[in-house]
Amino acid sequence: MPSNIAVKDICIVCKDDFPLAASLYTPSTPVKGAIMVGPATGIKRQFYSAFATYLTHQGFAVITFDNRGIGESCSKNVKTCEASLVSWGSQDMPAVLETLKSQFPNVPYFLMGHSAGGQLLGLMYNVHDLTAFCNFGSSSGSLRNMRKRYLLKAHFFMNFYIPLSNLIFGHTKSQWVGMGEPLPKKVARQWQKWCNGKGYVKTGFGSDIQQHYYNNIQLPSKWLLASDDDIANLHNVHDMISVFPNIKAEVEELEPRDHDVREIGHMRFFSRKCQHLWPKVTDYFIRYS
Repeated sequence: MPSNIAVKDICIVCKDDFPLAASLYTPSTPVKGAIMVGPATGIKRQFYSAFATYLTHQGFAVITFDNRGIGESCSKNVKTCEASLVSWGSQDMPAVLETLKSQFPNVPYFLMGHSAGGQLLGLMYNVHDLTAFCNFGSSSGSLRNMRKRYLLKAHFFMNFYIPLSNLIFGHTKSQWVGMGEPLPKKVARQWQKWCNGKGYVKTGFGSDIQQHYYNNIQLPSKWLLASDDDIANLHNVHDMISVFPNIKAEVEELEPRDHDVREIGHMRFFSRKCQHLWPKVTDYFIRYS
């Protein structure tokens, strides 16, 4: 690890006393701002280490974390974990932001959301402490807007594999089909329900979700997506943005061949092969630092 940044593993305790594994990246230079990296569904924080290191070299403090039930935040058998997408947004993400605020007071705070990490911010009671946010691949994930070539695969995973895996194993073995870490059953069940609806979290308003802040968010935001992303296509990104009626949103679609890469898709933006795209994030946050 480069000597001019410090990386430390920490434990974040949520309001309900659930412990989260996290990593704190601190620059040696004055901190321009502090960024929490919101992970995609079932993705461990180590996946974002190269990206977090880059952000830190640009003068930002960074926290990456494992949502409850994922990676090192799963201390028990995932089968018995009661985590849900709602608890990720209403318990885990606010606790991470509070830690960021306590570690780095009096600086602008940002969220870099990947997929679910950008979808769930409207469940954070302290969302208004953010200065701005940038998302990559965050969309409604609505099956109705999927491209035909991906639709069958999406329906199989959501509407056959998830219910069957939950029934047989008590959780979803996402790792068997290349969809990240094993998922707690409530996480997978809500994911299935919301992707079969419209507006992702909006499907849960009044049922899974009793309180939210989407209607009140007026933060500046940038929404990045890749043209070869079968999940977060342009229709689904705008479907997700519509859940934030007062949001200030910039949308930028990345074409892989325009940036000299074979593919970006839903995951590769955070790969070192796409590091020449990362200034799109830091340049945006610097505008509000």
